[in-house]
Amino acid sequence: MMLVGKKIGITQVYDDAGKILPATVILAGPCTVMQVKTAETDGYNAVQIGFDDVKASRIIKSAEGHAKKANAAPKKFVRELRLGQTESPYKIGDVVTVEAFSEVKFVDITGTSKGKGFAGGMKRHGFGGFPASHGTERKHRAPGSIGGHTANRGWGGKPAKGKRMAGHMGNVKITGKNHALISVDVEKNLIVVKGSVPGPAGGYVIVKQSKGKK
Repeated sequence: MMLVGKKIGITQVYDDAGKILPATVILAGPCTVMQVKTAETDGYNAVQIGFDDVKASRIIKSAEGHAKKANAAPKKFVRELRLGQTESPYKIGDVVTVEAFSEVKFVDITGTSKGKGFAGGMKRHGFGGFPASHGTERKHRAPGSIGGHTANRGWGGKPAKGKRMAGHMGNVKITGKNHALISVDVEKNLIVVKGSVPGPAGGYVIVKQSKGKK
């Protein structure tokens, strides 16, 4: 079971014991089934759903024709869910809403984290840096030596692959697992989940029923 949607923002709610909980509001759907793939026609079973209408003038012609097959408007965010050996319960053109999650207790949410640009080792990896005094001069936030293994036989004359250094931080796909589903608003297509969700407000997310918790 999967829905695609948009992160609205973060808020706070109270549980039955009066304890305040951090919560994220997600606009999930309505999603249109853009394509249904089967093992006979495509080699595997999958369902493709789209969210957020977009003008036909702002997409390529092939995407416009793809949407016409489902008698739907072109979608800005389209994702596919593989179904393994089971066939899709939906048909092309069907509309999936948050009502599908009315009996679900936990969900996994995938989003793209905020991009931080080029970051140093302390910010990117949490390095402690050099001492603030005792002779340290202009190297307080330096990453330190990077050539500790270059002289070892078998490693070659370069830093080890995967060495934690400065570089591009953020803007990667992250999946937060086992978020408790607090509430579902069928009329407004909103779901509220416990905790934070990757990405900025307005960013697209994928919501799936959790495999770890039921």
